[in-house]
Amino acid sequence: MLIAFNKPYGVLCQFTDRSTPPRPTLAAYIDRPGVYPAGRLDFDSEGLLLLTDDGALAHRLTDPRHKQEKTYWVQVEGAPDEAALQQLRRGVQLNDGPTLPAKARLLDAAPPGLWPRDPPVRFRKSVPDAWLELSIREGRNRQVRRMTAAVGLPTLRLIRARMGTCALDGLAPGQWRVV
Repeated sequence: MLIAFNKPYGVLCQFTDRSTPPRPTLAAYIDRPGVYPAGRLDFDSEGLLLLTDDGALAHRLTDPRHKQEKTYWVQVEGAPDEAALQQLRRGVQLNDGPTLPAKARLLDAAPPGLWPRDPPVRFRKSVPDAWLELSIREGRNRQVRRMTAAVGLPTLRLIRARMGTCALDGLAPGQWRVV
């Protein structure tokens, strides 16, 4: 079984949390026993999370050797220029080594059908922001955030829109479907 879930902001990618007070987990949204996340999304990231009960499938989806493409919508602080986009397309140097080249493009506006975030991203009149679509084939810890920061564009909001052939396709935050 493969489940596509639109993980809301502020939800852990696990079914339990031992912290005090406990934080929201997948258990509040998904009632299918035996499934577990194939990969992760940070607590402060949103969007597509795949869950499965098939270990071999989870391995194919997450193992770096399979280079599964993941596409993100990234709201960044600043005004991206062609030089910053080219840096992302060539790959950037991070503290744990260079990244593979990414697909990067500037979006004209927020992605269509995008839901409001709760809490909202802070807005500053004096600092512009923009939306990028970024596709990578790696899955390092906080990689997209670190890549945009490396080119001078701190991430304000991060949403995974696609993983391989699976996409959000209108799935609202907190909703899931079997794919």
